[in-house]
Amino acid sequence: MPLTNAQYEAIIRNYEDRRTKNRRLLSLHTEQVYEQVDGYKDLDLSVSSISVEYGKRMLSGDDDALSGLKAALQDLSERKKRLLISAGFPADYLEPVYDCPDCKDTGYKNGEKCRCFKQQMISLLYEQSNIHKLLETENFSRLSYEYYSGEDLAAFERAVSICRSFINEFDQKYANLFFYGTVGCGKSFLSCCVAKELIEAGHSVIYFSAIGLFEFLSRYSFDHKNKENLYNAFEDLYNCDLVIIDDLGTEITNSFVTSELFSCLNERHIRKRSTIISTNLSLGELRDRYSDRIFSRITSNYEVCKLSGQDIRMHKFHL
Repeated sequence: MPLTNAQYEAIIRNYEDRRTKNRRLLSLHTEQVYEQVDGYKDLDLSVSSISVEYGKRMLSGDDDALSGLKAALQDLSERKKRLLISAGFPADYLEPVYDCPDCKDTGYKNGEKCRCFKQQMISLLYEQSNIHKLLETENFSRLSYEYYSGEDLAAFERAVSICRSFINEFDQKYANLFFYGTVGCGKSFLSCCVAKELIEAGHSVIYFSAIGLFEFLSRYSFDHKNKENLYNAFEDLYNCDLVIIDDLGTEITNSFVTSELFSCLNERHIRKRSTIISTNLSLGELRDRYSDRIFSRITSNYEVCKLSGQDIRMHKFHL
């Protein structure tokens, strides 16, 4: 689906705000270094005088002036880094700051929309604002093993390890995850952990509850008057780096749901695009509720993780 003018302008303003914020941060860093590191400001100011000096040499026909300028600037750069390090600052403390180093907070890389731009489009077009709020609390920084013991703990530790490997190998290895088990034992939490890490790494992630996914598919599948939006919506769903389907089985299951679910999973598998599914259904219930084709697709192409234990949300509620 195309962005409206207002949505596009909102994204552009966001990039402008990022650049303004980071310029201010760099300015504060520079002021701090000038105040605390003796001699650094003088070296910084000497860059322009050296450039002028060698520029005059080039104009006068000195063939070695350009190489001399490069050497002099390189020497200045090394001296400045040594001063920073000796004063306890990182060597890159005065390098430009970017939220997205790939596009340098412009939204575009090599003439095309950067991955961070595409993620912002997804957030606007697919009403993903709730997931960003959720990720503020549902992430690896909040990971705890205190609610598990015995076999439940071993299963959760295995699932966490699988999630970390999934994230670390995401750019090199096509993989999918399927979490199933009892209510409130960490399935959605782990999905959010993965989503946050991949979004911060610049990947596009669409997060759907199962109910939300099939409402979305129904809305566009039966909108015959707007075929372009239908095509774009499905292309986004099929091509997004990661799609998360949370709480599969909470929707009203019918032939439309079964057909669309298989199409989604199959198409993403063909395109080697990763998917994470969580459900409270058992494997037997999954097979009985959906088709054998879906059951086969999941059990053959997904890393299956069974989780169990107490309902952590209810436990926290009663504390």
